[in-house]
Amino acid sequence: METFEIALIVLGALLVIGALLSGYVKRSFLSLTALYVLAGFALGQGGLGVLDFNAQEGFVKELAILALVVILFRDGLEVEAELLAKQWHLPLRKLIIAMPITAAIITLAGHYIVGLDWLEAALLGALLSPTDPVLSSAVVTNPRVPRLIRNSLNLESGLNDGLALALIIPVAAALKGNSGGTVWWQFILEDMTIGFAAGIAIGYIASLLIPRSGEGSGIPDHHKVLYALGVALLTYGILSFAGHGNAFIAVFVCAITLGVRRADIRDYFSSGAEEIVELLKLGIFVVFGSILTVQALFSNGWAAVAVVVVTLTIARTAGVWLSLIGNRERLSTQTKAFMSWFGPKGVATMTYSLFLLALGIPGATEVTNLAALCVVTSIVAHGLTDTPGANWIARVAAKSREKAQREGQPAPADAIV
Repeated sequence: METFEIALIVLGALLVIGALLSGYVKRSFLSLTALYVLAGFALGQGGLGVLDFNAQEGFVKELAILALVVILFRDGLEVEAELLAKQWHLPLRKLIIAMPITAAIITLAGHYIVGLDWLEAALLGALLSPTDPVLSSAVVTNPRVPRLIRNSLNLESGLNDGLALALIIPVAAALKGNSGGTVWWQFILEDMTIGFAAGIAIGYIASLLIPRSGEGSGIPDHHKVLYALGVALLTYGILSFAGHGNAFIAVFVCAITLGVRRADIRDYFSSGAEEIVELLKLGIFVVFGSILTVQALFSNGWAAVAVVVVTLTIARTAGVWLSLIGNRERLSTQTKAFMSWFGPKGVATMTYSLFLLALGIPGATEVTNLAALCVVTSIVAHGLTDTPGANWIARVAAKSREKAQREGQPAPADAIV
């Protein structure tokens, strides 16, 4: 049977099975993400060999690009002006302080524990720096979890996928060498600056072109969703065709600009494009799982396990706690511990890994094997602890509110649901 037909059978079967199991999964410690990655693993090179994807073939690269464009655009659109104005403080601290610290600690672990050279270790740190609370949905959707915590994790994850590019692009460019005779750091500076400026310009123009509701446009809601999706694809296509400016950064910045100026478009896209985003995620999860093998995951032996432990416990914890020193919200120890733990590694790490493999970046195979082991471990560990963790922090918040009420004091910010 042809590869395309096999892929359709697998995709269709997983969509059906996922839909049938979704109700049960929602009530359990499992996650559909874990099931899709495991299904890809079982059917791929590490299992039955039904799926035979090569990380450097065109399909994988194109799937990674499409997924990155849509996910980055969705994340950028979710940056609400009002939410940023009111609750920017904690996410900003975690983005500009915790994220680099996390990446730096993972870089040190990759170099000194595994023996990667500094650039490869830095690429590992960059890949594992973004978080993905989608994998811990019980945390960010549970109304009993204090609002400050939920919003902080949501904003952090919505922004750090795009900001991780600022860490990944320079290191990947340095590993690949000079581009067209240009010194790599000069190329990066120009690439990111042009991408940033182009994203603002395209986002601003896109916000003006489509009429606002009530202006007699008569544009159906689903076409507004398609409009936003078209803007995302156009932005990437224009920058890629021009050959100047980073297209991914342009997509992310364009989405922020469009979402801040046109909250209505953001709302339409959030409600109407979720199925598209989930379908692309499913593709990434399955393809990512299919190229994994046990031998590759543990090719570095106990050193790989040690890096995973450092990443999920020490690196994230140190970054969050250091970033929250002197925070004005006066967060409790329990809140800091909760936010430190729930920084799972997921779709961004997987997608960037596939993209780097497809580009043939030197050293990417060993680095992505380490990142893959971390993602798989994170899926299991955070999937097992998200519901118990959400229930625990809800009880802590309830006790804190009761104590404040007895003392006649306002409830702490991290105890308000």
